[in-house]
This record gives sequence, structure tokens and C-alpha cells, in this order.
Amino acid sequence: MPADLNHAVIAIGSNIEPQRHVANAICLIGQSHRLIAQSKFVWTKPLGNANQQDFLNGAVLIETKLGADSLRANLRDIEAQLGRQRGADKFGPRTIDLDLVVWNGQIVHKDMSERDFVREAVLEVLPELRIDACFLLARSVDLSDD
Repeated sequence: MPADLNHAVIAIGSNIEPQRHVANAICLIGQSHRLIAQSKFVWTKPLGNANQQDFLNGAVLIETKLGADSLRANLRDIEAQLGRQRGADKFGPRTIDLDLVVWNGQIVHKDMSERDFVREAVLEVLPELRIDACFLLARSVDLSDD
């Protein structure tokens, strides 16, 4: 990989017109970054708020010239283009959800330890990724005082 290129895995999910929004998100991501691989997309039950439609979830592996913060901003712009409304219910319905989960071989998002479907999609597009058992254990234990 050239020094100025980064590899990232983006988790993608939607439960509002999911086939259309997932396809559009992948297209928009591909306009700014090189798509390397795409996982299969699976239907999952909603988490946190069961009173909504099932989600369509998967992931893409991309190559990008952007840094991590710029890529996250780019993903938020794509979400806005696709009508994502951020509200008080972080588990509510959404047109699209784009999360940077792996950056240059490093896990950077808690969904890797908390959601099997995210981990499976990531490993499908990046099978050489090493997941530290301590990472999974530490993320599964609530260390907060509240």
C-alpha cells in the first residue's frame, strides 16, 4: 500500500427503504474512495428499540487518501445526503448508518465487539484482521460506575 493511502472498513446499515439506501451509500462511497470488497448484507433485528423494521447490514473495505477524521466527516456527509436524521433515539430507525470500524488494520469502533453481524461482515472483507481476545472481553465488561 502506498504511504498516502489508507484502508478502512465501513459498516453499513439501514431500516428505512434499506435496499435503496444501502445501494446508494455504496455508490456514493465508491465515488470518493476505491471499493476493494463488499460483504454480503444480512437482515438483523433492531437493537435497543424493537418497535421498528429490521435492519439490512453489511460492510465495505475501501482504499482512501483521506485521514480517519476526514473520512468520518465524509461518511456523515453521505448520511446527510441520504436523509439521515439524528435524533434523541440513537437506536431509532434510520435511512443509513455508516460507521468506520477498522482503520489500517486497527479496530476503531465498539460495534466490532458488541455486534456479531458487524464482526462477521468485517471479517468477510478483511479476513486477515486479528481480533485480540482481550479487546472483545474488555468491551463486553461494563466498567462504568453508573
